[in-house]
Amino acid sequence: MSSTDAEIERGNEGKTDANSNAKAFFDVYGPEARADIVLKETEANSTLNLQDVQGLATWVLAEGFMPSWVFIKNKPLIPKVVMLYIPGLDAGLYLSQSKLLKSFKECCGIPRAVLALSCAADGMHTIDALLTCKVKRKRDEAEHIQKKAARISQQAGTSLSNASVLDLKDDLPFPVTYYTLTAKQLEDNGYCHKDPEFLSTLPAPSGTPGHEILALDCEMCITRKGFELTRVTLVDITGQVLLDKLVKPANAITDYNTRYSGITHEMLEGVTTTLADVQEDFLRLVHKETILVGHSLENDLLALKIHHDLVIDTAILYRHPRGQSYKTALRVLTRKFLSREIQDSGNGHDSVEDARATLELALLKIRHGPSFGMPSSTLARKKLLTVLSDSGKTSSLIDNFSIVKRYASELSNAIPVSSDDEALLKARKEVKNDRVHFIWTQFTELFSYFKKQADNDEKLNTSIAEMIALLTCSKPTGRKSIAYNVTSELRDILKRIDNRVKSLYSSLPSNAMLVICTGHGDIAVVQKLRKMLSEQRETAHCREKIVKVLEELQAQAEVGLCFLGIKH
Repeated sequence: MSSTDAEIERGNEGKTDANSNAKAFFDVYGPEARADIVLKETEANSTLNLQDVQGLATWVLAEGFMPSWVFIKNKPLIPKVVMLYIPGLDAGLYLSQSKLLKSFKECCGIPRAVLALSCAADGMHTIDALLTCKVKRKRDEAEHIQKKAARISQQAGTSLSNASVLDLKDDLPFPVTYYTLTAKQLEDNGYCHKDPEFLSTLPAPSGTPGHEILALDCEMCITRKGFELTRVTLVDITGQVLLDKLVKPANAITDYNTRYSGITHEMLEGVTTTLADVQEDFLRLVHKETILVGHSLENDLLALKIHHDLVIDTAILYRHPRGQSYKTALRVLTRKFLSREIQDSGNGHDSVEDARATLELALLKIRHGPSFGMPSSTLARKKLLTVLSDSGKTSSLIDNFSIVKRYASELSNAIPVSSDDEALLKARKEVKNDRVHFIWTQFTELFSYFKKQADNDEKLNTSIAEMIALLTCSKPTGRKSIAYNVTSELRDILKRIDNRVKSLYSSLPSNAMLVICTGHGDIAVVQKLRKMLSEQRETAHCREKIVKVLEELQAQAEVGLCFLGIKH
């Protein structure tokens, strides 16, 4: 048994041992029969992961693999599964505040520790692990897809023909927005700028059908102020050029960078178009709702001095074999997946050619799913709701608009909400619908509280000082650790979460299963400290002590919990 599981059990002494009901395994279904859960004894140092939690839902409702960590008694009697995600509640916080969260134990008994994803990930990665699953790929499917992609590219030549363009209304493995960068990915890859000179894309005017997807590529020269824009290109989903203009930098050019930019002194002679001119052209075509496709687009948007959040970056979309710290060159991806050469003329890059290549690469992923381009595997990633739908089960997805849009399947009920109270209201309604077999929802109030605390620099510095004191104070015995500072506001939030869990459980029909997964603990403060260290900011605290605090907080935040209950 892992140390965390042992702590949880000690904190819940008095709970009836489910194994005492072992003889009930052999009950024959009848009027009095009921489903039940028996958590199996854990092996030393074993911890569940998010795939184990997600796999339980697949096993109960579809054709998944039987979990090794839990026994489901009378599984066919379970009419539906409700999965509730509560980010921010790690094992440490639960154990210290179990009296405030008594409904968790009353409804679901003793929880199991869950090893969350690395704190370097964000909440979207946790949701992705819970709402997608790996299914067996058909034999030689990956190789067939890649050969087909190359054949289409060769037939299309250097431009995208209508025959090869993806119809975005087709039944796709995942919606197009699934491939856009998350807020953390935008921040980690240099997309977030607070420069007041930057312009932001605006919503499309009412009644104006904007472009859903556009591909962008820019070329830059070096001036006495650094890199400045000298060419901007936008192409639409058919590969047609919508914008292709040369730009005169505001400062004197010191290096035309022709080897890479393809820009020469002769090309810019007589050019009077300014950055402000192309910004105006760009913002007329690209609206807040437009998905921009490109390769390392943070550089292009930096040169344009424009902020835009909806991005598909092929440098991130196609993972480098050596990890996320590396990015594969566009010419390498084009050669591998489109079977053609670009950037090989000796005259530098062609922004039209590059923009079209990034668009085709993005469309390949969108058409064939996230597993396309990954190392050959017998497994492919699929939306959980699609897997359930294939087994004849109906689902309801209750969450914020972006998550609903990302993970809903064609046959599921997509229910966007904007608050925890609204999520509870909709979930209580859906669990009473006999035609719905799986319900997903999320309570985000705790996570939002932690994020607000981490974003407040004054409170963060005070917290760091308190945590350093806790870790460095001398203790004769025992392990040094960071205790949660439970403010009255945090206490009220935990009480509200407990009441919502109790309310949701009370509305469940008989034999329904409730799965509560907490994912990470307080990753907001972890990510803030990591950023502070990576940027080498000046602080009032010793760097070595901040590192110790970070290590402790990260270890604490990466132990989540899984609660399981059957309504009786």
